[in-house]
Amino acid sequence: MKPWQRGRGPLAFICMAVVGLCLLSYWLPQPRAAATYSRIVLMADAHLPVRTEVVQDVAKQLRIKAAKEKALQDINAWEDVAQVAVLGDITAERGTVEEYAYAVRYFDALKKTLFPIVGNHDYMYADTLSEKGKRLRADARERQEKLERFKAAFHLPEVYYSKQEAGYLLLFLSPDSLDGKYLTELSPRQLAWAQQQLEAKPQLPTIVFFHAPLAGTLAPYNKEANTPNFIAQPEAALAELIQRYPQIFLWVSGHTHTPATNASFAAPVNVYAGQVTNIHNADMDRETIWTNSLYLYPDRVVVKTFDHKSGAWLEQLERTVYLPKR
Repeated sequence: MKPWQRGRGPLAFICMAVVGLCLLSYWLPQPRAAATYSRIVLMADAHLPVRTEVVQDVAKQLRIKAAKEKALQDINAWEDVAQVAVLGDITAERGTVEEYAYAVRYFDALKKTLFPIVGNHDYMYADTLSEKGKRLRADARERQEKLERFKAAFHLPEVYYSKQEAGYLLLFLSPDSLDGKYLTELSPRQLAWAQQQLEAKPQLPTIVFFHAPLAGTLAPYNKEANTPNFIAQPEAALAELIQRYPQIFLWVSGHTHTPATNASFAAPVNVYAGQVTNIHNADMDRETIWTNSLYLYPDRVVVKTFDHKSGAWLEQLERTVYLPKR
């Protein structure tokens, strides 16, 4: 046998085959490990297409619209996102037919499951302006019409609903009072429904999604923070509900437009009654848009904040909220 013929027996071929398979497995795409969490992206106060009564410069309006499109593209590119919760004020100013049509077109481009709720701009104001060009409060009839408009736009049987996700109960609540004087007020019917949901599933840690925050969960950094029109209403009834059902441990809100640069965005003041952590979310009517993501693990929720303009995570704002003890 010549030297170069040595090692060509069956054992050698087996060894060569094993080496070949190892090399092949190295170069082929590896299967992605199953995620140990369920991720929810939060979008608040999209104000679609843009609040022209606030942003009057046309060039800036175009930059804001572009920033909103960029945020949507980023979210679509995140493969691990299970769903997107949109926390009210989806329409820019008065919830007109035209504003709702634009909002539908915008979210039609979203490739994730959408869970929207109502904000005050979606139903509280009349379509027509005053003689001075100011918004007017809608009467009960027009508020109901706009709630129906919201349901039709997003194919919902009701403006409030629940979902179980990764061992959690998610309550999506909407301001729906037809005669309330506050901007973000739940009707007695919806409060009764929420109580039934909590009563039926006491074992599930519960996250509430609502347009407005709980009272006292922001520092008084401006004249509106913690005032009656800028907290969840009815305040007393919600306080009683939270005290009665200790499984509520997270409250997710928008409405106050609190930016990620504000000290109250992620701070000890966010904890309500020693029980519920309020996650505040910035509005999207700006050139720099931030979104929060909730990562639902079996024993905790991790909250992360993303800057869509710079394309970076804000690591200093990352928080972990553990489930309530039983």
